[in-house]
Amino acid sequence: MLSQFAHAATNRALGAEGGRSAHPVIVTRAFRYELDPNDRESTLLARHAGTRRFAYNWALARRIERFQKREGRERFSNAMADHRDWNTWKRQGAPWAGEVSKCAPQEAFRDLDRAFIAFWKGRKKSHGKVGFPKFKKKGRHDSFRLTGTIRVVDARIVQLPRLGRLRSKEEMAVSGRILSASVSREADRWFVSLTVEEDRPEPFHRSGTPIGVDVGLNSFAMMSDGERLAAPKPLGRKLKRLKRLSKGHSRKQKGSKNRKKSATGLAKLHWRIANERRDFLHKASTRLAKTKPVVVIENLNVGGLIRNRSLARAIADAGWSEFRRMLTYKAAWYGMRLIIADRFYPSSKRCSGCGQTAQELPLSVREWECASCGARHDRDLNAAINLAQYGTASRAETAGLGAGNACG
Repeated sequence: MLSQFAHAATNRALGAEGGRSAHPVIVTRAFRYELDPNDRESTLLARHAGTRRFAYNWALARRIERFQKREGRERFSNAMADHRDWNTWKRQGAPWAGEVSKCAPQEAFRDLDRAFIAFWKGRKKSHGKVGFPKFKKKGRHDSFRLTGTIRVVDARIVQLPRLGRLRSKEEMAVSGRILSASVSREADRWFVSLTVEEDRPEPFHRSGTPIGVDVGLNSFAMMSDGERLAAPKPLGRKLKRLKRLSKGHSRKQKGSKNRKKSATGLAKLHWRIANERRDFLHKASTRLAKTKPVVVIENLNVGGLIRNRSLARAIADAGWSEFRRMLTYKAAWYGMRLIIADRFYPSSKRCSGCGQTAQELPLSVREWECASCGARHDRDLNAAINLAQYGTASRAETAGLGAGNACG
């Protein structure tokens, strides 16, 4: 089954509603396929992943050592300096590195650069969301990235630098210029993700009434037009089996073949759960982006909500942040306008009829009655209607109609 993921949206902002954008849309997409390697190819893929991991850990250890011993600007390094030192050191320290593509360690140093940049930016902002770069461990997120001459030779064959021609289990429909290829291992399966730069047709920006989408746990999303999306809950449905496999894995002797076999089975179950969640989010976000002119969603503090021990597992299983990310880039693809409501907008506590805001509304209360006008509301539907009203007011303000405060 073909999976298509996007890592960047567009190189321009959306044009005016009801018309076409002034410039063509250039997007960067990633087409992901499962490979079908033989034993020799699997060994070579594992070698590339191991070299990438070794180079990353080698550079990280050197950066830590330099930071502790040296002073001034010499305490810091970058990807270019690491790659230059690596080329000198590997002749004696890692002669086996010549058996794999030079891109594997080179891209590892660039990844380490990005990790340090994110860490230092996080420290400046003082939010603590990005920790110090960690050493890579074998068997966890084995992957590497290649650049250079990458071609799709046939519908089921891709040619990669140093690896040669690899067969895919599915037909590859790639259009545009291939920038790079990321190879990863998941649950003892190898996948290749081809990053492609392509021109997309100019989207037609539809005009119409905003649709409010309120995400939740009982149902994944409630829309202001009354449509409700049921939550798939892939983790919740497989939690009993996951606990059983995890308990069995913990009882296996470390280093034994049975433990390795159970680890593969456990990884496959996690992989299926992630695939089910990803498939649902892609289908839901694509349908909204293709059919709705304007969608309004909340700016939820998922990181804060997930600290609730009672709801953390259910919130993580829902995938709200990933859903918003998908909606963001697909809105630019298909001409939909996405409006993010203010984080403190009281969508649930505000009466969609009279605009009165309730003082307290616990999460356990699913239906409530407005003390001002007496209207009885379903919590999720009322929140979705309020989000739609927020979108209408926001569009009116943008158009300069003097609608007043979008928060009511």
